[in-house]
Amino acid sequence: MKSNLLLCCLLLCACGPKPHVDSQPGFAGLGGDSAGFTAVTPGHALVFPRDHSAHPDYRIEWWYVTANLMDPDGQHYGVQWTLFRSALAPGADQPGWGNGNLWLGHAGLTTATRQYAEQRISRGGVGQAGVDPTPWRAWIDNWSLHTTASIGDPLQNLRVQAQGKGFGYDLQLHTEQPLVLQGQQGYSRKSDQGQASWYYSQPFLKASGHLQIDGHSVPVQGTAWLDREWSSQYMAANQQGWDWFSLHLQGGRQLMLFRLRHADGQPYVSGTWIEADGSSEPLTAADIALQPLAKTTIDGHSVPTQWSLKILRKGLDIHTHALNDRSWMGLATPYWEGPIRFDGSQQGEGYLEMTGY
Repeated sequence: MKSNLLLCCLLLCACGPKPHVDSQPGFAGLGGDSAGFTAVTPGHALVFPRDHSAHPDYRIEWWYVTANLMDPDGQHYGVQWTLFRSALAPGADQPGWGNGNLWLGHAGLTTATRQYAEQRISRGGVGQAGVDPTPWRAWIDNWSLHTTASIGDPLQNLRVQAQGKGFGYDLQLHTEQPLVLQGQQGYSRKSDQGQASWYYSQPFLKASGHLQIDGHSVPVQGTAWLDREWSSQYMAANQQGWDWFSLHLQGGRQLMLFRLRHADGQPYVSGTWIEADGSSEPLTAADIALQPLAKTTIDGHSVPTQWSLKILRKGLDIHTHALNDRSWMGLATPYWEGPIRFDGSQQGEGYLEMTGY
């Protein structure tokens, strides 16, 4: 799950044809009219490594990495790297300045007391951003997520790097585990009205490298999670935003779940339980009990930063706590994103993103 496509829509309106939008779009324009774009419908098989690259027939997509890290002194950190592609209109993938894609990069670094965040913006077709298939690379300006492997799945061996005001990072990511298809073989529903995305993850990455924090180099190691999603209508028009969790459980298990909030009525809740061997099982709202416990007010936004999460048939009953309650991505369209830890029936760590508050 990712945010900030409202910024994409606004910038694209300023520099090109008007995109298709509803009079009552969902958060960040993701509930807008998708006429002319390819629809996400079940029954399509994902193919790798082809689907690691861009999908110009769809309206929106992103490449997204988070990492939970620790230095030799036991201090904890979080890192985020995201590249978004958003199309103005169908047929946006044109050469040069006729290209109707907007590329947007987000980078964040979280400590127990500080949140660093930066963004990069580029129009497509002019050599400032994109996704190259061979060797595989997703990039915008001098930020990049690229493979370091010459054989096998390119997402099993990666290097991710970005720099911003007061911070930077350069991490190596590695796993021998398979990719995980979210939802039903990669088809991930987002509402009861049919909105959906293609969604897969690599949740088993091990990370090592260095952070740069206010001029100081900090060696770190830890775990990382990579997400890939693309869609043409991600949300229903009455959905306001989401709460998304990626959790590293004990014994090598992983858990992804999200809650899409409606203007009225119950949220749409879904998730995936992932075993240590990479096998997975979809979770429905009937399986998941997710409840905010405490809120933090940041820049006038009240955001739940402690949660109760139960999946009783899996024996999971945990409370999550943010490393930094004020993990606010204060960008053009702000949202909360940062590392979390949890305790209860299990102890572990992960990441939380909350949009639309």
